[in-house]
Amino acid sequence: MSEIIARPESAEKIFIFDSTLRDGEQTPGARLNYEEKIEVARQLARLNVDVIEAGFPVSSPGEKKAVQAISRQVEGPVICALARTVQKDIDEAWEAVKEAKRPRLHVFLGASDIHMEHKLKKDPSLLLEQGVDAVKYAKKFCSDVEYSPEDATRAREEYLYELIEAVIKAGATVINIPDTVGYAVPEEFGAMIRGLRENVSGIDKVTLSVHCHNDLGLAVANSLEAIKNGARQIECNINGIGERAGNAALEEIAVALRIRGNHFPYYTDLNFSEIYRTSRLVSKLTRISIPSNKAVVGLNAFAHSSGIHQDGILKNKETYEIIDAELIGGKAAQMCLTARSGRHAVLDQLNKLGFSLDREQLEKIYDHFVNLADKKKEVYPEDLEALVLDHLSFTEPRYKLDYMQTISGSKSIPAAVIRLRRDDDSTVEEVAIGSGPIDAAYNAINKITGLSISLENYRINAVTQGRDALGEVQVQMSYQDRTIKGRGTSTDIIEASVKAYLNGLNKLLKLNGYQ
Repeated sequence: MSEIIARPESAEKIFIFDSTLRDGEQTPGARLNYEEKIEVARQLARLNVDVIEAGFPVSSPGEKKAVQAISRQVEGPVICALARTVQKDIDEAWEAVKEAKRPRLHVFLGASDIHMEHKLKKDPSLLLEQGVDAVKYAKKFCSDVEYSPEDATRAREEYLYELIEAVIKAGATVINIPDTVGYAVPEEFGAMIRGLRENVSGIDKVTLSVHCHNDLGLAVANSLEAIKNGARQIECNINGIGERAGNAALEEIAVALRIRGNHFPYYTDLNFSEIYRTSRLVSKLTRISIPSNKAVVGLNAFAHSSGIHQDGILKNKETYEIIDAELIGGKAAQMCLTARSGRHAVLDQLNKLGFSLDREQLEKIYDHFVNLADKKKEVYPEDLEALVLDHLSFTEPRYKLDYMQTISGSKSIPAAVIRLRRDDDSTVEEVAIGSGPIDAAYNAINKITGLSISLENYRINAVTQGRDALGEVQVQMSYQDRTIKGRGTSTDIIEASVKAYLNGLNKLLKLNGYQ
């Protein structure tokens, strides 16, 4: 792995403020119930984030109840509740977090001309006063008060300086700069944070925070640039979920700081081994899938399909990986085998699956692998395992499938043509009808063998994912006093069904001593 730069003694801590339960839950389609919110909060505590923004209590009784439960049950992080700059909001927020060991109130109000004119419809000076009054009111309940001038990146510079200086004097302990609509680009956002530090009296006495949205795909880049220019709290969400295009992704920021310590001499107190688990939990409970190519936690983040890349990885992981999956508690790097993969990669995967193959066996499996890889885009470890079990786990069978054709339709009688090859290399063919194409195929096989075999159970599973998934059929069949199971796989489910039936048939013939 690429070396993780040791933390310099002078490194400063970056506080991680997680807003998955508040801003993240505003993702269209996402909705967490009471129990799910608590489960996510507990996992965030295991991840060891510094602050959990548990919700917006005034928005609904259910939201307030969930924030209260989190405040009572989750220890470790600061528990924060959001409120507008009105007393009712602040009262509800305090009621929700007051039982937390480390509570915080977070108040916000629009600061850009477009928000003040079109949304709030109030004079800027009156809104400044409203913000100051809200901070003073919140301080009556809680010593830790965060203030956010909404849409700060589109606000007038002079007004923003005046507003922030005023709320600091009123008692704010954290000043958060939201890029509410994801408008900023890194260079100007960094300059904005630097300008606040240079021009706002008292800014050195508070924690400077940023909250970036991803409308231009720059949320993580803007957050990192803000750190370089003095921000010490980053507001972010697991998997980057959030309104519209989402928020800055916690896992991307954290791993970037860790891997590129030579460029970012900062650290977090996150428990990195919980990142992967937290990502999967949030995805599962919010019903928001993680894009396959998502940085750090995506399915393909540690996957390699190119034969050249696979060969390099097998020789030295650093050739094509800068992050060790074990750092985030994820799965080890995996080979997504494709038609471009060579024998070296296939053999390596087989060894990891516990199969020890000689050269002749490898060549046999590799031929089947190439045929399968031509049919489906990716061949997964489960596919390889199925190939080995199908083609190497049994002695030379009495019957093999040589040819099949089935007919079915809403206005036709299901029928099947089956040709089997015997172990003496002769072939025999039969035609049969049935209630469906699989039943017809099984009837044709029974006609060939002359045996009245009963099908007791039939089960089908997708071995792997996607529309081109390898299907696995398992059958339980009986003849006379014997019952046996058969198994077959193929991207064609009818072919898999026939293979499973033949697999069981050959086992029955062997057990009964048929020659």
